[in-house]
Amino acid sequence: METGKLGALREQLPPRTVSCNGYAPEEKPPPPPAPSRPLEKPRYSQGTSSQCLDSWKEERTRSEEDNEMNLPSLAAAYTTILRSLGEDPERQGLLRTPWRAATAMQFFTKGYQETISDVLNDAIFDEDHDEMVIVKDIDMFSLCEHHLVPFVGKVHIGYLPNKQVLGLSKLARIVEIYSRRLQVQERLTKQIAVAITEALRPTGVGVVIEATHMCMVMRGVQKMNSKTVTSTMLGVFREDAKTREEFLTLIRS
Repeated sequence: METGKLGALREQLPPRTVSCNGYAPEEKPPPPPAPSRPLEKPRYSQGTSSQCLDSWKEERTRSEEDNEMNLPSLAAAYTTILRSLGEDPERQGLLRTPWRAATAMQFFTKGYQETISDVLNDAIFDEDHDEMVIVKDIDMFSLCEHHLVPFVGKVHIGYLPNKQVLGLSKLARIVEIYSRRLQVQERLTKQIAVAITEALRPTGVGVVIEATHMCMVMRGVQKMNSKTVTSTMLGVFREDAKTREEFLTLIRS
């Protein structure tokens, strides 16, 4: 009798379809939410060279007032990092560490506070000189934007003037502006070359950077003696092999 009632009850239930993954259709986990907006294309993946020049004209600036206003929250973030690492931010050796780290990070990224026009400051001079100008072995310190660890090295810059020359120290200042930001070496090399091109409109510009990346030395593959070399050649430096070879020979000598 009980068996008959159970069978009748089963007949009243709706059929339960089971898919090949073992879930009933109504039990499947919900699909991931669609992105709220379409993914953006990489910033420099397309476009003409003139569009690339325009994109590097954009300056992300940060003021001294911004530094003062954001310092407490930046220090608080470092306190959170210390706790997350298993440290005690209240012990004597770490009491001032969040504040020191926050001010140091603001200094490491002070390039966001400066623009090329501020640095040039009337240091472009009319001069009837059309031979190559080279400043090499400019010290460079920057932060890898992927791991926030340093990469350090040397920058070599050469250009062929077109009736105008730039104060030599300003080449080093241009390096400082772009290196004191979160960077990748490839972009840094290009930004330096484009900034000089926009400032002087020379016949050609060449920039070479040789750097050691702590993200390869202190972590990851841990290759102590590895160096990364990047170059950007614009104008006659790209078009004429002899000019390019002269520049590369002089920076190696």
